[in-house]
Amino acid sequence: MQTETNYQPSWAAFFSALTVAESTRLGGVSLPPFASLNLGLFTDDNAAHVKQNRERFCRDLGWSVDRMAGSFQVHGDQVIRVNAPGQWEGYDAMVTNRPGILLSVTIADCTPVLIYDPTTQAIGAAHAGWRGTANQIATKTMLLMRDAYGSRPQDCWVYIGTCIGENDFEVDADVADHFSDEYKKWNPQRGKFLVDLKKANGDQFLRLGVAPNQMEVSPFSTVANTDRYFSHRAERGLTGRMIAVIGIKA
Repeated sequence: MQTETNYQPSWAAFFSALTVAESTRLGGVSLPPFASLNLGLFTDDNAAHVKQNRERFCRDLGWSVDRMAGSFQVHGDQVIRVNAPGQWEGYDAMVTNRPGILLSVTIADCTPVLIYDPTTQAIGAAHAGWRGTANQIATKTMLLMRDAYGSRPQDCWVYIGTCIGENDFEVDADVADHFSDEYKKWNPQRGKFLVDLKKANGDQFLRLGVAPNQMEVSPFSTVANTDRYFSHRAERGLTGRMIAVIGIKA
C-alpha cells in the first residue's frame, strides 16, 4: 500500500503479488540532516535510526527487512544474479526470479530502474548514476534477465524512478561528453550542460523493445523536490538516502 513512506508507479496495481516502490524521505525517525526516513546503511546517521526506518518502510509494503537484497554500489555497470536475500559489494544492479526476495538499490540523485517480467516472474533493479547510465546499465540488466530467465523486453514493465531532473543536473563537458546530443543541452545562462538521465535510461528500454505504455517515468526530481526526497547535490552531500525496491511476495 502506498503511504507517505513510499511512492509506487501506477502499473504496480496490476500485479497483486508484486511490490514495486521507492521510498520518500517522509515518515521516519532520523534527525536532521538525515530527516527523516533515511534508509542509507553507509551514512553517518544513527544506525539504530536507520534500522528502524528500514523496518518501517518494509512493513508499510508488507515485507520483512530480512528479505532484502542489496549491494554497496560503486557507480559502475556490473549486474549480479541473486538467489537469496543478503548484501553484496561492487554491483549496481541485481536480478532474480525467486519469490520472497526484495531487490533494492540506494539512491539520492542517481536513477533507480525497476523491471518486472510477468511471464517469467523475473525482476531487476538497477542504480543508474551518470556513469552507469552512459555505460548502459539498464540495457545490461535487461539482457541478463533475458539470458538468465528467458525474459523478453516486450513482456516487461519498467519504472524509471525519481532522480535528479534534467533542469537540475548541471554538468561540465567532462560528464556531458559521455552522452549524445539527444540527452544533453547547453545552457548559456548557467554556463553548463543539462543532462536528462531519465530519458537516457528510458530510451535504452525502448530500443530493446519495451512497449512505451509499459514504462512509467517518475514526475519528481530529487533536487526540485527536497521536501519529499533526499538530494546529495542539493544538500551538499550531508543528507540521507532513499531506496527503490522490487519483489514478488512468496
